[in-house]
Amino acid sequence: MILEAKNIFKSYRNGDKKLPVLTDLNISIDIKETITIMGPSGSGKSTLLHILGTLDKSDSGKLIIKETNINNLKEEKLSKLRNQEIGFIFQFHHLLPEFTALENVLIPAYIYGNSDNKQKRAAELFDYVGLNERTDHYPSQLSGGERLRVAVLRALINDPSIIFADEPTGNLDAENADKLLTLFQQISEDFNQSMVITTHNKQVAALGKKQLVLENGSLVARK
Repeated sequence: MILEAKNIFKSYRNGDKKLPVLTDLNISIDIKETITIMGPSGSGKSTLLHILGTLDKSDSGKLIIKETNINNLKEEKLSKLRNQEIGFIFQFHHLLPEFTALENVLIPAYIYGNSDNKQKRAAELFDYVGLNERTDHYPSQLSGGERLRVAVLRALINDPSIIFADEPTGNLDAENADKLLTLFQQISEDFNQSMVITTHNKQVAALGKKQLVLENGSLVARK
């Protein structure tokens, strides 16, 4: 098992009121497993991914990643674990405009201090997605589909144990969404990569070995 979350509770304050978003939520993620999570806007899908990915903290509950209880980690060790074990893909890619595609992909490696060792890996990844002619291009010079593929490579560069993708096809046209779906399938098969994907798209949801729905703050099996 790569990740286990137990009895996660998360709320936000609205004036004097506390609004629960996640309530007694439980999930476990195994090696090589792809999990998809559906749910309406505002149901808490992004909040859940941020908590599982250690970008946010729950009010209560336990999060265990690679047998490490992250509740007990200080920020420096938590940042190191996040950088080594977790990759993120966001709907709006969040590439840095002043950096080339290659530099954007290498950012997690720069943070970890091993960018020199990852140059060959980056070249292999660009070739893998058919973007080896675009490494020196800036995000403004790439199409929407190309920018998202670069964001996928950035998530993969440190060989993470798990990748979280938050509505990855939500900002793409149908053609590029299909290409991204194919890429996710290839990554799962070729790299034995564990993934958690939130989506409104039923085609994307069908990728999941486990297909879940977030409703009323908890996860249930998709019917």
